[in-house]
Amino acid sequence: MTKQCIRPTSATTLLICVVLSLLQLRVEALNVVIAGGTGEVGRALSAKLASEGHSVTILCRNSFLASAPARVSSDFGWLGEGFLSKHPTIKLRDWDGGDLLDIVGQDWMGWQDDALPQADALINLCGGFTEQRVLASERLVGESLRLNPTILQVTVSPKDEEMKLIAPLVYRPVAIPRLKTCEDLVKNNCPNFELMRLEANMIELEAERIKQTVYKRLGH
Repeated sequence: MTKQCIRPTSATTLLICVVLSLLQLRVEALNVVIAGGTGEVGRALSAKLASEGHSVTILCRNSFLASAPARVSSDFGWLGEGFLSKHPTIKLRDWDGGDLLDIVGQDWMGWQDDALPQADALINLCGGFTEQRVLASERLVGESLRLNPTILQVTVSPKDEEMKLIAPLVYRPVAIPRLKTCEDLVKNNCPNFELMRLEANMIELEAERIKQTVYKRLGH
């Protein structure tokens, strides 16, 4: 009995290539958490990550307002219903922002258990010039060390010279020291971290730089 050698057809070869590509994407896909990601940099960065197949969880203080069809308050960040529909791998998660006395989200409890254990990177984009910035950093560092101590911590802040221009006059004496306090929290406690300073008016360029830094540090 003669054995026949079955050669794969071009359709079979194409199917195999597609399956292998999908498996590779699944293996390489990252799980990224962005705290304070409803601002301009967070919007640009999350869109870049999602468009390249990664899952993004944005920690925000009010997910209801952040996902509304139109912006209804300048006090909170906003991405919008259309943006989230366009990028289905981006999800919003309420969190306490480090201040249990000033919680505005409705479903903030358990944010750390939902977001951190499976995350590859935690990017801190929390802004502001008050003590709230430090409280948020303390919360992120403490919870990540408890649940995922080897996670890549990326802390992003404006450059000192820009802080002197953009910070309200009343906060200027303390704004730069608070940035350093946040950076020291990460540097002195986290084994895997990156401290970045950005140009506030170069949103797309800086978002790309943050993304490439994450890729490089994670060997992606």
